[in-house]
Amino acid sequence: MKYMLMIQASQAHYDAMNGKDSGKTPWTEGDLKAMFQFMESLNNDLAENGEMIDGQGLSEPAQARVVTPGKDGVPVVADGPYGETKEVLCGYWLLDCASLDRATEIAKRILQCPVPEGAENGPVTIRSIPDNPPCEV
Repeated sequence: MKYMLMIQASQAHYDAMNGKDSGKTPWTEGDLKAMFQFMESLNNDLAENGEMIDGQGLSEPAQARVVTPGKDGVPVVADGPYGETKEVLCGYWLLDCASLDRATEIAKRILQCPVPEGAENGPVTIRSIPDNPPCEV
């Protein structure tokens, strides 16, 4: 079964990682290095056991764009960040796992990623991707 594991963060988290004053615990170069090493090890393990399909970290919300329906069907384009959004998708893994329990084990491992003292990880959301999604005509 395929699963998407999604991790969330806020613009303030990205700012703290980039050395900007954000009200969040600041990250050092060593903190970033530890995080990247952890993620590389996790991704390598998932690839070696055949579970990894894809996984990516995403750019900060300030680089995002949202397109919404506007009046008279004319789309409206807005740049980020979005003050009303507390957390956004910051990375994902697309996995082929034996079960939801296995996907949950991986999500728990993701939450073991090192962060600076006082900082937080997660949350991680797990969504299944049905092989045969229901289709109504």
